Amino acid sequence: MTSLGVQALRRIVGAVARLRGELVRDVTVRSDVRQLKVELESGLILVVTAERDAQGRPQLEVDVVDLPRDTSTKQQIEVRFD
Repeated sequence: MTSLGVQALRRIVGAVARLRGELVRDVTVRSDVRQLKVELESGLILVVTAERDAQGRPQLEVDVVDLPRDTSTKQQIEVRFD
């Protein structure tokens, strides 16, 4: 295993460790089975994606997304032209 592979595994372990003790609310799998989305009771979302890199090697991506708690705030920059 290359050092890049070890770094990727450490990042995946770190992401998944955040989910310890969480309860699963919903699980969705893409129709082409390349992505798994796990929605948790706390609002966190675990996204696991399997793809191929530029050289055609399999690659696993794992991300944990935390949704904003306050949905009334806008998540974009407003620019006014006068």
